[in-house]
Amino acid sequence: MGHNHSHDHNHSHGFGHHHHEPPKLDHLNAAFIWGIILNSIFVVVEVVYGLLTGSLSLLTDASHNLSDVVSLALALLAFKLSKIGSNSKYTYGYKRSTIIVSFFNSVILVATIGIIVYEAVMRFMHPEPISGSTVAWVALVGIAINGFTAYLFAKDKDTDLNVKGAYMHMVVDALVSLGVVIAGVIIYFTKFYWIDSAVSLVIAFIILRGTWSLLVDSLRLEMDGVPKAMDLKKIKAELLKADGVVDVHHMHVWALSTTENALTAHLVIAPTDLHLFDSIKHDLKHRLQHLDINHSTFEPEFADEKCQQPECK
Repeated sequence: MGHNHSHDHNHSHGFGHHHHEPPKLDHLNAAFIWGIILNSIFVVVEVVYGLLTGSLSLLTDASHNLSDVVSLALALLAFKLSKIGSNSKYTYGYKRSTIIVSFFNSVILVATIGIIVYEAVMRFMHPEPISGSTVAWVALVGIAINGFTAYLFAKDKDTDLNVKGAYMHMVVDALVSLGVVIAGVIIYFTKFYWIDSAVSLVIAFIILRGTWSLLVDSLRLEMDGVPKAMDLKKIKAELLKADGVVDVHHMHVWALSTTENALTAHLVIAPTDLHLFDSIKHDLKHRLQHLDINHSTFEPEFADEKCQQPECK
């Protein structure tokens, strides 16, 4: 296999993915920082023009962009924390913070949607005159900023739930800004001020669709559920392929962070094969890395003894 197994064992906490490497911090770090700076500036611009023109779609978009700045900052913090090693209080380090942040992130988005819908409905009843051209120009800047930031995250979006969250936020924001541009243009030519509210509602629906899956995925990881991409049958079949493994009991698979997965299992082996346990273990660790599980713990159990765990009954 050409694998240094002792190294493999000691660093199984590390990023040992063979298929897709977890995001490297350098360019992602830059992506987060650029996203935070550009979006912060844009929020200020939108608030100023929103107040000047009385456009609620600009103010709504500004509050939405502000929630993005917060979530980008949280995601960046989670990345930093996931790199800190373990200590006596947190033996896994702070990796799990990535899952918690991912969850909060989606909750913030759902809350934002609630506010948008409320405001839009209120304004349907009392449309107010606004300057369509100003709204359109400001939102156009938003498309550029959000599009650029989304592009920075695009290639890493499938490696980590937080990067996916950041990417989703940015894509959605670019769509929101596009909607606001269209609304601005229509309002400028027709003076149909209710268009502003209609666009807000459409946007809210788009955001909700994207956010829901993020909320469900992060909640599953929060509850130590099996990560979405994992197939337990396939993992068990892979474990059974190893020479000397008679059966597998008591198997648990869960996420340590949004990029790392762990497994524990009892391996049933023939008493005569006990001296092979080390090599069986190394073989399995290697197999599991190909399935994106980079932290595994095995306990030997003999084929002639009865497993006492309730699962085995």
